[in-house]
Amino acid sequence: MTVDVVNKPNFDVEAVRRDFPILGTMARGKPLIYLDNAATTLKPAAVVEAVTNYYLTSSGNVHRGVHYISEEATRLYEEAREKVRRFLGASAPEEIIFTSGTTGAINLVAHSFGTHLSEGDEIVISEMEHHSNIVPWQLLGERRGVKLKVCPIDDRGALRMEVLAQLIGPRTRLVAVAAISNALGTINPLAQIVELAHAKGVPVLFDAAQAVAHMPLDVTKLGCDFLAFSSHKLFGPTGVGVLYGRRELLEKMPPFMGGGDMIRTVSFEKTTYADLPAKLEAGTPDIAGVIGLGAAIDYVTGIGLTAISAYEQELLAYATEKLETLPGLRLIGTAAHKAAVLSFELAGVHPHDVGSLLDAEGIAVRAGHHCAQPLMRRFGVPATARASLAFYNTAAEIDALARAIPKVQALFA
Repeated sequence: MTVDVVNKPNFDVEAVRRDFPILGTMARGKPLIYLDNAATTLKPAAVVEAVTNYYLTSSGNVHRGVHYISEEATRLYEEAREKVRRFLGASAPEEIIFTSGTTGAINLVAHSFGTHLSEGDEIVISEMEHHSNIVPWQLLGERRGVKLKVCPIDDRGALRMEVLAQLIGPRTRLVAVAAISNALGTINPLAQIVELAHAKGVPVLFDAAQAVAHMPLDVTKLGCDFLAFSSHKLFGPTGVGVLYGRRELLEKMPPFMGGGDMIRTVSFEKTTYADLPAKLEAGTPDIAGVIGLGAAIDYVTGIGLTAISAYEQELLAYATEKLETLPGLRLIGTAAHKAAVLSFELAGVHPHDVGSLLDAEGIAVRAGHHCAQPLMRRFGVPATARASLAFYNTAAEIDALARAIPKVQALFA
């Protein structure tokens, strides 16, 4: 089968590419081919302009200020919260908590929701999780005696749902899994996971760091209880993330940090806390970053996540077909439902050498364990090379990757 992604009638990739000035960069003397989108996405000019305009025209602190630029900053900041709410389909802006990223959001849940857990309680995760959805629960276990139960995956990288159903028991207090694996590209059956967990009265957290830029997510339709993502995976600034939480749960959660903006009253004897979302947002936030995230959401929704997803799926099929034909290349992660992530190993070549030698061709891929060391051990490899695609990538770039890999292999023949 030959997949044609060159001239799709409903998706103008060249117009999209013009919105990303960095794609004009020369890398090692060659045009940049950026295939490291699972690590961080590039930023369109509209996002850079939104951040710059904040610093140039309204660089005040948010909330409580009565002067003009503070009011402007607050307006832009809260408008961004409303954009996130609509983007995720949340029922109220109070359910949107700004954090430092996916890692910060998951740690917030582990510390705050975790105060309700006790020794012998269980949290169910999966074998494909990023370290950010493993370590916070281990730390919670050290503090409170909570046990971690791990759902295995099959040889293609798909979650073993029959085992997940068995793992959710009377002591399970949370199921926390990736929506999309950063190292495999596996798209997990989110609605089915929620159905399984809720049937036993267990809330669900989705690590949506990889999903948020590649597929529509509606937390109300999904019925999940928490969802975390990072701005920089969604073509927005670094240092900003979002925790969606169902309001009934957030209301019961104590503050994660203490300080400014999360208080109602303070005395030396007692402090009372502000309402949501302020209760969980202590201190001055990354105001410019949040505004930039709002601009990124405007940009993505202007194109449409359905159109983005369809184009990326065509590109993934094309790339899979190209790479599968290369001798000595093994794709790791071949689940039936995948996002545009291609992890691979080359026989006789360390992934770090693959990454360095592709870089000499101007091709940026990621090489390493991808913050998923247990997953690497599951597949019997120390690391992989990973090409991860976005909607500004092209078939021509995939062709360049497919031509470069045999050059790498030849150096080790």
